[in-house]
Amino acid sequence: MQKLIITGGNKLQGEVRISGAKNAALPIIFSSLLTDQPLQINNVPHLRDITTTIELISELGVHVTVDPFLNLEIQAKNIISHKAPYNLVRTMRASIMVLGPLLARLGEAVVSLPGGCAIGTRPVDLHVKGLQQLGAEINIENGYIHAKAPKGRLTGDTFIFERVSVTGTENLLMAAVLAKGTTVIKNAAKEPEVSDLCHFLNKMGAQISGIGSSTLIIDGVDSLNSATHTVIPDRIEAATYLTAAAITKGKIKLKDVNLNHFSIITDKFKEANALIETTENTITLDMRDRPLMPVNIQTSPYPGIPTDVQAQFTAMNAVAEGTSTIQETVFENRFMHIPELQRMGANLEIKGNTVICRGVPELCGAEVMATDLRASASLVIAALVANGKTVIHRIYHIDRGYECIEEKLSLLGADIVRTN
Repeated sequence: MQKLIITGGNKLQGEVRISGAKNAALPIIFSSLLTDQPLQINNVPHLRDITTTIELISELGVHVTVDPFLNLEIQAKNIISHKAPYNLVRTMRASIMVLGPLLARLGEAVVSLPGGCAIGTRPVDLHVKGLQQLGAEINIENGYIHAKAPKGRLTGDTFIFERVSVTGTENLLMAAVLAKGTTVIKNAAKEPEVSDLCHFLNKMGAQISGIGSSTLIIDGVDSLNSATHTVIPDRIEAATYLTAAAITKGKIKLKDVNLNHFSIITDKFKEANALIETTENTITLDMRDRPLMPVNIQTSPYPGIPTDVQAQFTAMNAVAEGTSTIQETVFENRFMHIPELQRMGANLEIKGNTVICRGVPELCGAEVMATDLRASASLVIAALVANGKTVIHRIYHIDRGYECIEEKLSLLGADIVRTN
């Protein structure tokens, strides 16, 4: 099994291009099931989750062509199956988003209950309730969701999410675009990745309004057309590299970022004593050997601090000059990286859904184990500043969400290698 070996102590310096957003690309790829027309999707990141998604829709009969830059040409002209099997769905929770498009297009879907990172329950109940509100008949048997649309088509209605759900919003959104009549989704997720899906669907001929707000209105259409779309930049990857630069007291410039998705995160880096400069699509962070100051974090749905950057900020706070708190409000089991950071000498204390971070002068290299995607990123960040060598095991987690991470960090001056 592959691992990363990182020798800490190097300041990160240079420029790095931010890849397309995984969390935007996945639903966009799944939405190709909604039409038999050809689609062009650009700026798709080269990640394990993307590969899994392509394998899944290909097994359903979708034709996918990938060019050397991982731009995709997709056509779901002849779907040969309405069943998404366990062997593919088990590795990725986002695969639940195959349910809405299959049900809307075929009037029937059988989808395995998903797997993925063990960071919380993330139940499918909201997906099921939303589709039932549109008229779907759903049973869960033997680990599979069996869904049918009466008379082969869903019917528009109003659905209020009892709690904000990104994938739940996206699943219901994709189902609603082909439903008969109007669907209103209230308390919808407002994340940029949801908006990116909406823009892509509208390019295909969907009629979605209220994009970027908590109320989405979808007027159903009979069919969707071909379209070309470029996936938005990955704000989580961008935040991860900024954290790595801050903790090493370096200076890096991020290229191809969307500043509209980033203001609350850049404000936190300013609190950490970093100098931040921006242009239309770049962010430069420069520590100039200034002391790293602690920042308090409370995760929340967009436009708040994303839960997907909580672990990275925890690693940064571990060596900041002072005490801070990290409060996790989205997932109940997202502190599995804490024991691994403690192995490296971090002074972290868990109290309920809060971690108290007391900064230490230095971390020490150790053998650690990645437990989920963002936890693995926090271990990489900590290793970059740790005294000595850190070996990170189970790095298949990081390959799910970071494109060429060791290559990008090496170009910035990190001492990092991948080995078996």
